[in-house]
Amino acid sequence: MHPTIKSVIAGFFILLIAFRLIELLRPRVQRLPMLRRGFWTDLGYWAFTPLVTRVVTAVGMLIVLAPVGYAIYGRVDLNLILHGHGPVSHLPLWVQGIGIVLTTEIIGYWMHRWFHSSGLWKFHAVHHSSVDLDWLSAVRLHPANDAGMKIATTLPVLAMGFAPVAVAGIMPVLTLLAILVHAHVDWDWGPLRGVIVSPRFHRWHHTDETAARDRNFAGLLPVIDMLFGTYYMPRDVRPTVFGTATSVPAGLVGQLAFPFRTRIQ
Repeated sequence: MHPTIKSVIAGFFILLIAFRLIELLRPRVQRLPMLRRGFWTDLGYWAFTPLVTRVVTAVGMLIVLAPVGYAIYGRVDLNLILHGHGPVSHLPLWVQGIGIVLTTEIIGYWMHRWFHSSGLWKFHAVHHSSVDLDWLSAVRLHPANDAGMKIATTLPVLAMGFAPVAVAGIMPVLTLLAILVHAHVDWDWGPLRGVIVSPRFHRWHHTDETAARDRNFAGLLPVIDMLFGTYYMPRDVRPTVFGTATSVPAGLVGQLAFPFRTRIQ
């Protein structure tokens, strides 16, 4: 269901209050001011991302995935696509859910690394341009970045026959987690730090400190970074410098245009 303006506004205030309360309970972490650097840009993204970027992504996915649906079913039928096809679609939904998560995680990891390469970095640099990183930074995302990631992770899932409905129930949880890992807190889940992504894990990904640059690409399972040698979680040390040396404009409109008119130096 596409979000409404009312739901976007309500969601903002609910999360704003929730994360400010969380920060009050974490005295070790120096709190950012409410109107921290980049606040108004990210507030713009809070509306732009769900109301515009999601539409761009949906159109892009339809253009790319419709031929796949037609090739499999002989017609483009959303209901059929959501319930999968072939032997894989007959597996229990929980098994398919695990398969979808693992497939999208591995592909998402390599796509994320690709977006850090020179060819695509100018799109992803927009997300990394937050110098005061908190939960609201999660929505600072270029539409081309979002569409590219969603198409790349969804196409193999559909081609293999998985039923996307298998993960419908956990999508809100994954969305909330994506916001949480940007939060201005130092959580790392203790002994589970290598099992599921945490704010500290992802904040190391956003730091501009040399030792941690291009690390922690996983969106959910840090073990993938461990497998491919990009895991970085030093004990008792926390990142302090965020942003990117790339000269990304400060405002929303400038950031949307940036990849199309600027050469990375």
